[in-house]
Amino acid sequence: MSVTRATGTLYVVGTPIGNLEDLSLRGARILREADLIAAEDTRTAKQLLVHVDALGATNPARKVISYFEGNEAVRADELVEALREGRRVAVISEAGMPGVSDPGSYAIRAAITAGARVEVIPGPSAALAALIGSGLPTDRFTFLGFPPREPGARRALLGTLRSELATMIFYEAPDRVGATLGDAAEAFGADRPASLGRELTKLYEEHVRGTLAELAKAYADTAPRGECTLVIGGSTAAPDAVDIEAELRALLASGLGPKDAAARLVVRTGKPRRVLYQLALSLQRTPGPA
Repeated sequence: MSVTRATGTLYVVGTPIGNLEDLSLRGARILREADLIAAEDTRTAKQLLVHVDALGATNPARKVISYFEGNEAVRADELVEALREGRRVAVISEAGMPGVSDPGSYAIRAAITAGARVEVIPGPSAALAALIGSGLPTDRFTFLGFPPREPGARRALLGTLRSELATMIFYEAPDRVGATLGDAAEAFGADRPASLGRELTKLYEEHVRGTLAELAKAYADTAPRGECTLVIGGSTAAPDAVDIEAELRALLASGLGPKDAAARLVVRTGKPRRVLYQLALSLQRTPGPA
């Protein structure tokens, strides 16, 4: 049985995260010329298209459909069918780059599997804007999306990152910022440097910098307004044997097997994979401290 290779192109278009002037000329042109636009939020998309369409001629056959977490599997089939027909399909998030903490990655994988061409039109990113504005090291960083809502799961995740050398970037809801900062201060130490970026690219953009303890105190009782991105400095201390054991135990407790738990720590600790694997096996057989 032969499989028809998709001849259309999927355009992954970065859109503004608060300031319309941040949309690139190329991104605007792609949105005007697209045959089909898959939008995480159609209301936001239509507001953006009013701005875009004022800049030049628009494809009269263009169609906008919803594409959000919950309908991505069904919509992916529709997008692939359009790509197989040779159409120009654009995918956009409510704000920022599709595929970063949103269902855009599902559409991208579906297009790749179908053999379609995928083009990325770079645009604004809250994660990078917050990182750069934080003043923390940018030579090595890791994006971790939204921490778990459930306090126990959140603390377990942060525990596995205690020895992380890279600067860490999280998205967080305003009403959970205080609790997350408190948990981070407990996991990483009160003096670990951090920055909270809020309302990025908007009129009231702000980067609040300080230690985790200072930020946790500032937002303990009053939630910040607007969308928030938390940036936390990486560890500056080489992990000792106790730290490695504690982190391996946390990874095993989170559901990872010894092999995967060991793989997580190879880069951060510099220890041989086989040594970490044997330690993980030993810890798995030995109950932790009560």
